[in-house]
Amino acid sequence: MTSGHHSRVFGKGAQEHVLILASGDKVRHMTVKPWMAALAFCFVGVFSIGYLLATSYLVLRDDLIGATMARQARMQHDYEDRIAALRAQVDRITSRQLLDQQVVEDKVDKLMEQQMALTSRHGKLDSLLDRAESSGLTGKEVPAANVPAQAYVPDIKDKRASLSGGAQAIDRLLAGDNKPADAGAPDNSTLAYVPSEETLGDRADRIFSKVTLSLKNVEQVQRSRVDQLTSDAGNAADAIEGVLDRFHIPVQSERVAAKENEDSAVGGPYVEPESNDDFNSSLIQLDGALTRLEAVRSTAASLPFRNPAVGKEVTSPFGNRRDPFLGRLALHSGIDFRFSPGERIRPTAPGKVISAGWTGGYGNMVEVDHGNGISTRYGHMSEILVKVGDTVGRNDVIGLAGSTGRSTGTHLHYEVRQDGRAIDPIYFMNAGLKLATYMK
Repeated sequence: MTSGHHSRVFGKGAQEHVLILASGDKVRHMTVKPWMAALAFCFVGVFSIGYLLATSYLVLRDDLIGATMARQARMQHDYEDRIAALRAQVDRITSRQLLDQQVVEDKVDKLMEQQMALTSRHGKLDSLLDRAESSGLTGKEVPAANVPAQAYVPDIKDKRASLSGGAQAIDRLLAGDNKPADAGAPDNSTLAYVPSEETLGDRADRIFSKVTLSLKNVEQVQRSRVDQLTSDAGNAADAIEGVLDRFHIPVQSERVAAKENEDSAVGGPYVEPESNDDFNSSLIQLDGALTRLEAVRSTAASLPFRNPAVGKEVTSPFGNRRDPFLGRLALHSGIDFRFSPGERIRPTAPGKVISAGWTGGYGNMVEVDHGNGISTRYGHMSEILVKVGDTVGRNDVIGLAGSTGRSTGTHLHYEVRQDGRAIDPIYFMNAGLKLATYMK
C-alpha cells in the first residue's frame, strides 16, 4: 500500500515504496524512500565501476608491466650506448695524445740529431774557413743558391754567424709564437659545427718543417761558400803550379802522393763506408783544395821569385856582353843592380847558406840553397854577415853592398842557378809578379 502527500511549495511529491517481507506468520514491511533507492543505485554503480576497473587492471597488468619494462630497457640501452660512445671518444683522445706525444718525441730526436750534425759541421767548417782566411781567400756573398759558385769570390767575414744561425733558428721556432696561420678562421669544410683545432702532433710537424727548411737554407749557403772556396783554392793552386811547371819544379804534395802510391804495405779489416753526405764530401774537397794550395804556396814561397833590389837600377842584364876588363864578348851569368856602399842585402827566398866568403871574381859572395836544385848567389859584397850552415829568411841581412872582386863600382851581382846552371833571374822575377796575386 502506498501513501503520498502534496507539497504546498513544489506540488506533488515522489511516492514512497513499501517493501513487504512475509516469513510464515511473520510479516514485515519496510518503507523504501527515494533517497535510499538512489543511494543503493549509486552504490551498485560504484561497485560495478570498481569491479570493471579491477578486472581491466588484472587483464591489462601484464601488458602495462611489459611496456614499462621495455621502456626502461630502451632507456638503459640508450644510456649504455651513450656511455660506450663517450668511453670510445675518451679512448680515441687518449690514443691521439699518446700518438702525438710519440710524434713530438720523434721530431725532437730528429731536431737534436740535426743540431748535433750542425754543431759537428760548425767545428769542421770553422777550421777550414780559418785556413781559407789565412790563405787570403776572401770575397763577396752569394746572391742566390742557383748561381754558379765560380762566378763569385767567397766571403768568410760572417762564417761563424751563418753556422750559429741554424741553432738560433731552432730555438726561435721552438720558443716563439707558433699559432697556426689560419687559427683566426678555422676550416670547417669537414665538420661545419666543430672548429678544426691544431693538435700537438700537427704543431710539432709544422715546427719541424720550419726548422728543417731553415737548416736546409743555412746548409745551402754554407755549401755555396764551400764550393766557392774550393774553386778559388783550386784555381790559385793551378796558377801557381803552372808557374812552377815552367821551371820543372815538382810540388811537395805531388811528391808525397807519389811516395804513398808506391807504398804497398797497407791493410786492415773491411768496414762498411760511412753514410754518404754531400756536405761532408764538399768539406773533404775543400780540405784537399786548401792542402794542395798550401803545398804549392809553400813550394813557391821557398823559391827566389822576389826582386833582390826593388827600385834599383839594372846596370847589366843577364846574357852575353862585352867584358869590362878584357873588352871581349863574355857571358854575364847574373844581373847587376846599382847599390850604395854599405847598403843591406837580403835573400830573395828563405834557404840555407852553402857558401860564404871570397870566391874568385865574385869577391865576397854568399850562396843560398832554396831546395829543388835552386840556389842564388850574391856577389861583390863589402862584408858578409852570415856563415855556412846558417838558415836565413827573406828579411834577414846576409851582407853589405860593396865592390869586391871583378867589379868596377859598388853594385850587387845577383845570380839564380838551377842544378848548377845559371838562369836569367828575370824569368823568376816575372813569375814572381804573376804569383803575387795568389800569394798571401
